Amino acid sequence: MNKQELIATVADTAGLGKGDASKAVEAVFDAVTAALKKGDEVRLVGFGTFSVSKRKASTGRNPRTGEPMTIKASSQPKFKAGKGLKDAVN
Repeated sequence: MNKQELIATVADTAGLGKGDASKAVEAVFDAVTAALKKGDEVRLVGFGTFSVSKRKASTGRNPRTGEPMTIKASSQPKFKAGKGLKDAVN
């Protein structure tokens, strides 16, 4: 399912127009993104938890030349599925 299919499904399920459903889906994505940027966690009971994981700087190797290179520290978004979502899928 891509974003447009998600919007169409939300519109059908909630009885909204596609424009309103699009605004709602975008608002959810924006809210989750903003919370993660601040370093907060987004916990949706029964669905899952969005969080940010910090990666330390490390040393790697360039696969072409074999020379060592520094990989800078970064923040990575993570999602951990909740019990309700796991049970629904299995």
